[in-house]
Amino acid sequence: MKRKIAMVVHEAEEGGYWASFPELPGCFTQGDTLEALREHAAEAVSGHLEALREAGKPLPDPVLAVEAVEADMVDVA
Repeated sequence: MKRKIAMVVHEAEEGGYWASFPELPGCFTQGDTLEALREHAAEAVSGHLEALREAGKPLPDPVLAVEAVEADMVDVA
């Protein structure tokens, strides 16, 4: 069974990208490119969900939607 998990992508200071998953605290991954990040993300999420199952812990409820918002930037001086 497939399930979509929300992923937040961050630019890494040293180059490349890293991702966190709000539904899965403690689950992170990284990649040199966005394509590599997506591949690693699928592996990280699958492994994390499997670990939860093996530990007898409940799987998180799915997030209904993830959207981006636009906001004006505020200068802090």
